[in-house]
Amino acid sequence: MTEFLRVTLVQANTEWHAPSANRTRIAASLASHAGRSDLIVLPETFTTGFSNDAVANAEGMDGESVAWMRAQAKTLDAAVTGSIQLRVGSKVHNRLIFATPDGTVRHYDKRHLFRMAREQEWYAAGRDRIVVEWRGWRICPLVCYDLRFPVFARNRPDPRRDGALEYDLLLYVANWPAPRHEAWRTLLRARAIENLCYVAGVNRAGIDGNGHPYLGGSLIADYLGHAVVECDDQPRIEETFLSLDALVEHRKKFPAHLDADRFTLDD
Repeated sequence: MTEFLRVTLVQANTEWHAPSANRTRIAASLASHAGRSDLIVLPETFTTGFSNDAVANAEGMDGESVAWMRAQAKTLDAAVTGSIQLRVGSKVHNRLIFATPDGTVRHYDKRHLFRMAREQEWYAAGRDRIVVEWRGWRICPLVCYDLRFPVFARNRPDPRRDGALEYDLLLYVANWPAPRHEAWRTLLRARAIENLCYVAGVNRAGIDGNGHPYLGGSLIADYLGHAVVECDDQPRIEETFLSLDALVEHRKKFPAHLDADRFTLDD
């Protein structure tokens, strides 16, 4: 088990509908980080920007972007995660990929589709969340609009683990626009406090092809809602590390999860 998890947040100004250019630029910016991180987090739809029109050119799981993420994970000796528009059969998902250096790829399909941008008319919703075990940590990766739905993200005691909580780090990749920036900051902290975990949120910066501005603000909050690291509105890469021992100690002193309501989710 790794006591410290080294996390790298990549807050990019995503080029509109330019997968090759985005992959090339991110790879160049991460080259010096090889061996320095355990987990590298990219924004939502980091190859194209958040665009319904990108559905027409959606790749498959055997496409260049997934292959690139696997190659980057191996080169950097770190897990690499972020979401891409991916076609599976007749459907396109806003799919988060979690690639590790040994070539393993896990994925999560965004469950809550952003109706204000008509995302549900272009993409198929996922159903189940996942928990990934990585270097002694348990990580639950979600996508953008999922942040507004706390029941789906609830960190529940796992009977298969003697009642220990399901995950240690809750992760959101996003394209969260400027007009709702304060909601982004507030909800990330709330998810950390209520779930007794670390929360990392990675947002994009700049202005997208639809003219929507983004203020970045990527951050990691600890289990008390304190910002471990928080970005400004510019493209940047931030590195930090998280302590599992500190998290475990907090849960021992403040085991609020033992009083949580029991529930199940409907489809």
